[in-house]
Amino acid sequence: MDSPTAITELLIRWRQGDQSALERLIPLVEDELHKIAHRYMSRENPGHLLQTTALVNEAFLRLIDQSRVSWQNRAHFFGIAAQIMRRILLNHARDQKRIKRGGGGIQLSLSEAEAVSAEQSAELIALDEALNRLALIDERKSRIVELRYFGGLSVNETAEALQVSPITVARDWNLAKAWLAREISNGA
Repeated sequence: MDSPTAITELLIRWRQGDQSALERLIPLVEDELHKIAHRYMSRENPGHLLQTTALVNEAFLRLIDQSRVSWQNRAHFFGIAAQIMRRILLNHARDQKRIKRGGGGIQLSLSEAEAVSAEQSAELIALDEALNRLALIDERKSRIVELRYFGGLSVNETAEALQVSPITVARDWNLAKAWLAREISNGA
């Protein structure tokens, strides 16, 4: 019972209060959550303080806490998971930036400080700011970037999650990538 349909069925049963559905859901979604987290972490420095498993665990704790979400299907669940992971990493990047500027008062040796990359944190923050600006202009394109880039969903899975056609997703994905590239290069 590990098909997309089975996951959707378990999500619906969990939403309806069936705790045994959650217990059966966890092993089915764990591998995919690790894949999403791995995609995120592959863009981070090798010395990143947050590890893939910690990112999965933190995201899963937040997903379980989503009592107001009406899970539509597997793609919707993984889309929300990707969004949560992005926020966790963004908060971590902002915390690192604040610490670098003395906000945390933690003393690091030079070798430890080299492991914390301000450059990649700045890139993540710039991307997040550009995505937030895109969301103000076109919420759907912003969601498509989240689901495709951060969540690793296919065009069809993204279309299913957003309830639009795959052609619309492909077109919006290309436009959003071009818009973000321009925005980020103009901000640099």
